[in-house]
This record gives sequence, C-alpha cells and structure tokens, in this order.
Amino acid sequence: MFSINTIEEIFSSLKHNKLRTVLTGLSVSWGIFILIVLLGAGNGLKNGVTSNFSERATNTVQMWAGNSSLPYKGLKSGRSLNFGEKQLSDVDNELVESDSQTGVIEKQLTLTNGSEYGMYGIKGVNPNYLQIFNLKIDAGDGRFVNNLDMKSSSKVMVIDKKVEEVLFKGKSAIGKYLKVGPLMFRVIGVNSKKERWGNGSAYIPFTTAQYIFNPDHKFYSIAMTVKGLETKEANEVFDDKLKSTMSKSLRFDPKDTQALWVRNFQRQYIETQKIFQGITIFVSIIGIFTLIAGIVGVSNIMLVSVKERTREIGIRKAIGAPPSSILRSVIIEAIIITTIFGYIGMMMGIGLTEMVNYFLEQSAAGTPDGPQVFKNPTVALSYVLISTGILIFSGVIAGYMPARRAVRIKPIEAMREE
Repeated sequence: MFSINTIEEIFSSLKHNKLRTVLTGLSVSWGIFILIVLLGAGNGLKNGVTSNFSERATNTVQMWAGNSSLPYKGLKSGRSLNFGEKQLSDVDNELVESDSQTGVIEKQLTLTNGSEYGMYGIKGVNPNYLQIFNLKIDAGDGRFVNNLDMKSSSKVMVIDKKVEEVLFKGKSAIGKYLKVGPLMFRVIGVNSKKERWGNGSAYIPFTTAQYIFNPDHKFYSIAMTVKGLETKEANEVFDDKLKSTMSKSLRFDPKDTQALWVRNFQRQYIETQKIFQGITIFVSIIGIFTLIAGIVGVSNIMLVSVKERTREIGIRKAIGAPPSSILRSVIIEAIIITTIFGYIGMMMGIGLTEMVNYFLEQSAAGTPDGPQVFKNPTVALSYVLISTGILIFSGVIAGYMPARRAVRIKPIEAMREE
C-alpha cells in the first residue's frame, strides 16, 4: 500500500516537472478525445440514416400497379392496371416469403369537424397496416382498425396527430365524428407517429373503403412484410418472383418496367447496414491507431521521465529506500497522470458529442418532417472506459519497465547517470 507522504511526493514531482506532466497528459487526453469524436461521428451517421427506416417495418415490400408499356398475348400496351382481391390472394398463396399483407386504397378527400375542415389522404387498410408501417397509438389514444370493423364495414376512422391538432384544436378526437363527404365517421384512435411528409392522413377499414369509394373493388397498392430474406441476393430473387407472379395475375409482360413498381425496403435496409458495417470498421481502425499514438506518446514520455530520475533513484536506494517503494512511486505517478488526463479527454469528447446532439435535436424539432442524416452522435460509456483503461494500463507498463531496470542498478552507478 502507499501512504499520504507518497502521494504528496508524487504531486510535488509532477508540479516540479510541469512540462513533462502536461505533455504526458496531452497524449492521453488527445487519444481519448479523438476516439470518442470518431466513434460518435460514426454512430451519429448510422443512427440518422437508420431512423429514416422507422416509417415502416424494415422488412416491408410495397408495390404499385402502373400502365403496361408492352403488348402481351394479344393485349395492347397502354392498359391501366389495377389490383383486386385476386392479387391479394395470389400474394398470400404464391409467395411463401410474404408474412402479412394489406391492400391500400388512397383518396384525397375533405374532412370536416364543424367549422374546421381540410383536405387529407384517406387510406383504406387492413388491421396489419399498423405493424407494417409502425403506426403508434399511445395509451389513452384509442385503438386501430380491427377485424370486427372489417367484417361489418364500420364507418370508423383513425387519424394522425396532425389532423387532430388542426380539426379539433388540441382537444381529444376520440369518440367524436368527422364528416367525409355526406358520411359521418367516428374517430376511434389517434396515431402519434410523426409523418415526414404531408399534413396527415386518416385510416378506415379496407372493406369500408371498398364499399364506399371503390365499387369496382380496384386499387393501386399492396404492402406486405416478408420473412427469411436476410441477404441482398435473396431479396432480388424475391423481387423477380413477385414480378413474375403479378405478371401472370395482371397479364402483362414480365419485362415491362412500367407495369409494376416495387420498392423493397428490406433490401435497402440490408444494403445500408453493410455500408455502416464498413464505416464502423473504418472508424474503429482509425480510433485504434489514434489510441496507439496516445500509448506511444505516454510510453516515450514515461521512459524519459524514469531516465531523468535514475540519479534520484540511486540516491533513494543509497539512503535505504526499498526498490518496491521506488517502483510503486513511479507506477502511481503513471496512474495519476493517465487517469486525470484520460478523464479530461473523456469529458471533452462526451461534452462535444452531447453538444452536437443537442443542436441536432433543436434543428430536428424545427423541421420535424425532413429526413435525418445525423442523429444522436453519442458513444457507449463502456467503449470510453475501456479505452481509458487501456491508456492507464499502457502508462503503468511504460513506467514500470524502465523503473524496474533503474532500481536494479547499483546506487553508485545510478548516481553517476547524467
């Protein structure tokens, strides 16, 4: 163990050798600071881009019917293609990768509440639309469309928070009615997930939308979640299979690029994750080399420090100081320097990332509808503590090795050292 006198002696030595102490400390602080900033930048970029996938489940595939641009089996080009119950059934029966699906009927209609009104998107959807598009209904905000609503074609409606704020002026819309054309719909839920674009939407049972707005039972979009597609290649095979299934069902040429539009968010997510894996590896390598540079700096300065004190060590041995106390003194000095300056570097790095995160949050609050590229550039505390621990350990080793050699020198030889 060590005494108070030892600590006082160490701090006196540090104070006497200010330049050496500061240079040693800067190596530690800079290494930790740069490592935190680099890891924070990588995390911020990853979190920002990944958050843009939160609009829907990452394993979502959505397709839209278009117009045929090629003739097919005697049918002319230029035909307008529409989905129907057959296509929903074909997706369910022919594509084993499809987990759940919903047709999506979209109309732009006027919603009215007393003297308040506005033009909003009305979407006819199935209950699983809630999970596919990650809608969020908080406790006390009602519920989403369910199977009973579907069976009875109920005139019920779930609205976005934006719609509630405009049409109900901050009051709860649950249980109240909104007029859609000549019809009245009861509001059963409020979606609090922020939409990036537009002024909000309303959601009604798919069967109700078919009955009221689509008497021909035709619509233009189908959304689904998929399972078992863990690679880019597997998703490309699925896309081709989906296009082939729809070409048979809707009777268009499989090579027709205008007949069907498919957006595979699962494939995009996998590609993005691979990019960020590369970025993480790259940033980690740079961070490791920065840490190594700090270790080298600490080691060199501790070597010089012990070399300068060889004469002092000889004198202390000559007056009876045991070698263990001399070694302990050098090691404690290395620990104190690396710990104090490591903490300073850690606080500076964390402070910078938190400050950047604060300004990003303020900026996002001002433009909530825009996509984010950079978000929450903070670093897990475990990485910071491990890095600081590595530098402290390196400082201890760097001080111990030359000090061990110095205490083995005979006092008369040590005192002759210049």
